[in-house]
Amino acid sequence: MNEVTHYADLIARELQRDYQHVRNTLSLLSEGATIPFIARYRKEKTGSMDEVIIAEIQKRWQQLMALDKRREVILQSVEEQGMLTDALRASFMEADSMQELEDLYLPFKPKRRTRATIARERGLEPLALQLLRQDYTDPESQALVFVKPDKEVPDVAAALAGARDIIAEMVSEDSRVRERLRRLYHRTALISSTVVKDKEEEGKTYRQYFDWNEPLSKAPSHRILALLRGEAEEVLKVKIIVDEAVATETAARLWVRNDSRKAHEVSTAVSDAFKRLLAPSLANEMTASYKQKADETAIKVFAGNLRQLLLAPPLGQKRVLAIDPGFRTGCKLVVLDEHGMLIHNDTIYPHPPQHETKQAVQKIKTLVNAYKIDVIAVGNGTAGRETEDLVRGIPFEKEVMAVMVNESGASVYSASKVARDEFPDYDVTVRGAVSIGRRLMDPLAELVKIDPKSIGVGQYQHDVDQKALGESLSMTVESCVNAVGVELNTASEQLLSYVSGLGPQLAAGIIRYRSHIGGFKNRQQLLEVNRLGQKAFEQCAGFLRIRDGENPLDASAVHPESYAIAEKMASKIGQSVEAIIGRKDLRSLLNPSEFIGPSAGPETISDIISELEKPGRDPRRQFELFTFAKDIRSIHDLHEGMELEGVVTNITAFGAFVDIGVHQDGLVHLSQMANRYIKDPNEVVRLNQRVRVKVLQVDTERKRINLSMKV
Repeated sequence: MNEVTHYADLIARELQRDYQHVRNTLSLLSEGATIPFIARYRKEKTGSMDEVIIAEIQKRWQQLMALDKRREVILQSVEEQGMLTDALRASFMEADSMQELEDLYLPFKPKRRTRATIARERGLEPLALQLLRQDYTDPESQALVFVKPDKEVPDVAAALAGARDIIAEMVSEDSRVRERLRRLYHRTALISSTVVKDKEEEGKTYRQYFDWNEPLSKAPSHRILALLRGEAEEVLKVKIIVDEAVATETAARLWVRNDSRKAHEVSTAVSDAFKRLLAPSLANEMTASYKQKADETAIKVFAGNLRQLLLAPPLGQKRVLAIDPGFRTGCKLVVLDEHGMLIHNDTIYPHPPQHETKQAVQKIKTLVNAYKIDVIAVGNGTAGRETEDLVRGIPFEKEVMAVMVNESGASVYSASKVARDEFPDYDVTVRGAVSIGRRLMDPLAELVKIDPKSIGVGQYQHDVDQKALGESLSMTVESCVNAVGVELNTASEQLLSYVSGLGPQLAAGIIRYRSHIGGFKNRQQLLEVNRLGQKAFEQCAGFLRIRDGENPLDASAVHPESYAIAEKMASKIGQSVEAIIGRKDLRSLLNPSEFIGPSAGPETISDIISELEKPGRDPRRQFELFTFAKDIRSIHDLHEGMELEGVVTNITAFGAFVDIGVHQDGLVHLSQMANRYIKDPNEVVRLNQRVRVKVLQVDTERKRINLSMKV
């Protein structure tokens, strides 16, 4: 707890948050509480901090713990070398960043054999120290003492060169020099790129970067990632440079004290230190630093897009005919019942080369009638628009909606172990069609079965730190799943695994126990699941729903720990809990302050009353039907100035991609999103949003479409 208190004080000051709230949050995190649980059910302890703030606190806490762990390793290393003084220990203890800590450790860090190491082996360190005094004595006469004609120091020039090597390394390891040069790089460095010889044609994708330079500090994240990708593909040569004279002078001010001949030797060593040691080191450091910032931006964009996709409006429990379209191999049809269960599959061949249009239309009509289909879901891949046109032209006996569904990731799911386990007797085409239909019914429940990286809503997703990306996306999925809540008796193992406090093993245990007992009748039965203890129950129970269970509160987000309060509320107005659920007039009948106590403050009481009014409410928007322009099917149908309806499919730092129904998304650049300056596309659009766009430019050769929302 003392450790938590220490971190809480620092984090509270850094994030400008109440110390007690931060301390409580760290205590909950250290006890194993999840972020969704803390944000939803421990508001009194945290001051109602949301998930974003709690995640910031957790991230900083982890950084500080990593810093202290590294500090311990460094102190032990320096002590083992017999170099740890009280003053040095104090310096290490005062370092408040990993960069500062590593700078201080650099002179003591075990290193490979260097020119300075060799010079020291030749006994030239005393000469280097004499030069550093920078008095007005003759450096050559002092160097003469170190000349060994028969050995490695044949003359005065060699002695002075060796001494300068030692000084150069000392300069390069000087934390003051590194910090000042680091600031210089941040202020003035340029990032430049040139094309590798004879790679012009192969790397034409990077044509705009064949001769490029701009201030590093102003380079947007997507450009840094693009340049580094070009370098990784050996198409571009990327450099980070500063003015050499300015950088050398910056370092010299800390090491050169006068105009003596010894000072001239030191000055020469400083210049060598920058060119040979500091420039490459700091360029690499800057690359890593700005790459990390670019990664963070890209990951934030990806996570934001994923959140919007997961929280897309669900169609709900409808009977669906899902179609995975295709030309040569035909269109795979699957019929799903209201719960997403597969009850029939078939194949039609309405398109070239077979042209069995009449047979296809008749089969679709037969299936719609036989299975009382409400909605037809059509994948937006190859032959998607043609299949949509076919479906919309069929005269059904009742109203049937036709909906285009983004099928990104469906093929990944269809070939996955999850899909094979779920449908062992069906091939990938059937599984893919099922995924298309289910993601229309409930995007969240279906998309959690797919690796988030495969959903296709990222920016340079393969170029960023994969561990950081995975952690962020996993946290996003967990947040979305718990925000919506999960039906305990129908949820898949994958969906349950993201519920607060569970994970894959407990989720599998719940599925096994659910099958054994034929379904949960109340939340308390969760404690009978193997290895699901009281702590896990506390974390997960409030996010799991049981419809038509023994206790009506089990279908709500009221946590079991607060059932007694809900029962007290019902008793106060002479009703049963079941009778007051859904009562919109509840607030006027109750005085919330009467129920506040040690275990529940004002925030919890307010949440309980809100939940009783609208139990298990879904935070997602209502589903809206959308259709593309009927006469626009390919990029060749487009012309400049054309205005069309489209759907936002991806959001990046530099704009948004919009599907206008031509199998190639168009880009709305940031500058074309609104009649005002904006920094973030999310200020204007969200994923799956319907937007009206104007065609600015069409490049059929490169398959690029530039759009504008300024219509």
